[in-house]
Amino acid sequence: MPVCHCEATDRHFAIPQARDELATYRRRGPTGTARIMLQCLAELGPAPTSLLDVGAGVGVLHHVLLDRGVQRAVHVEASSAYVEVASEESARRGHGHRVSFQHGDLVALKDSLLPADLVTLDRVVCCYPELDSLIRASAGKAVRYLALSYPRDRWYMRGQSWLENTRWRRAGNQFRTFVHPVPRIRALVKDAGFRVVCARKTPAWEVLVGQRDPASRRVA
Repeated sequence: MPVCHCEATDRHFAIPQARDELATYRRRGPTGTARIMLQCLAELGPAPTSLLDVGAGVGVLHHVLLDRGVQRAVHVEASSAYVEVASEESARRGHGHRVSFQHGDLVALKDSLLPADLVTLDRVVCCYPELDSLIRASAGKAVRYLALSYPRDRWYMRGQSWLENTRWRRAGNQFRTFVHPVPRIRALVKDAGFRVVCARKTPAWEVLVGQRDPASRRVA
């Protein structure tokens, strides 16, 4: 029987990798797309009061945003190793009582989750096969802002994904990455009622932050 992508993700991201990522964060602070996303969010004005951090990893975004004024956060993550390590770090930083941890798939969990002022998906789109359901579920929970990062749809990113997936398939690892069409990502964000207020690119990645149009209706 095929392994679903959430089970494959849970197996792929194990405790050693999670602890290595946390050690890097402690040494260097936010890096890459997380750093860019936080820069964009800092330009939006007053901090949102609540955060739904999807595919939150070791919790980099909510560790920083809770220090910036976010009052409560929900950490949703398919890797139990990341949940364990992020929970330990939240407790160490004194945020444990302000973060709720959910192990699983946002699309499957969405009916049990409350809306949040801000929903973030940093390097999550690239790990999820069903683009439309992921964006719609995330947007449906975002009251004010939706922030996401994803690979640029370029030949070298598609080639890298193909090489990684080929290597994992040969090793019996069922985890996969995806380079989804960027026009489709942007269309889904727009159709969900968001206008782009920040968009930044690196050679490999794009970070996008959308603000909900006051006239739009949130569909959970």
